[in-house]
Amino acid sequence: MAAETKTIKKTTVKTPAKAVKATEVKTVEQLNEELLKLRQEHIESQKSHRAGELVNPHVLTVQRKGIARVLTAINVSNKAVKEEN
Repeated sequence: MAAETKTIKKTTVKTPAKAVKATEVKTVEQLNEELLKLRQEHIESQKSHRAGELVNPHVLTVQRKGIARVLTAINVSNKAVKEEN
């Protein structure tokens, strides 16, 4: 009898990078650029999710939270500038 071999498909799962405290101070312009980039990535992920191509829909949640963090940083810096004046 011939031995049967089964091939098992290995899947790799990307784990999100651990949150690290910011050691770099970013300007409002840099934060706005980052916000634009994050929003574009989120729109692309939404399109692929609607098309059924997105394997891990949790990415959408992570992206939304990233956008919220950048918006919070922008608001904090704008508030600090107003308080200085």
